[in-house]
Amino acid sequence: MAPLPNEESPKPKAVIGRKHSQAFGWDSSQVKSTYANVCNVTGTREEVVLDFGVYHPWERKGGAGGIELTNRVVLSPFAVKRLAMMLNTLTHEYEARYGKLDLDMNAAAGSGDNGGTE
Repeated sequence: MAPLPNEESPKPKAVIGRKHSQAFGWDSSQVKSTYANVCNVTGTREEVVLDFGVYHPWERKGGAGGIELTNRVVLSPFAVKRLAMMLNTLTHEYEARYGKLDLDMNAAAGSGDNGGTE
């Protein structure tokens, strides 16, 4: 999601899992921001596939809302483990600052957000 006009883009944090400290620059000239409120994960021994999309509850066809898949990211299992560690840290920091995230589907139904799951 793109930052608000008065908000700076978050700076990338250190890469977790590196044994040797290496200085490198982040080239963000080709970055494209996309909003997603749905994510699905599948995988094999060699790779993990993350599918991202947007759930449109107002486009009900046959009783189900429409999900538009917009992005797919394929990662190695090692990159997924590092990502999981960083997301876990970020979630704990978020909850410490803003309060616990409730993934109860009944509570999320009124907020317009389905908690990122189907």
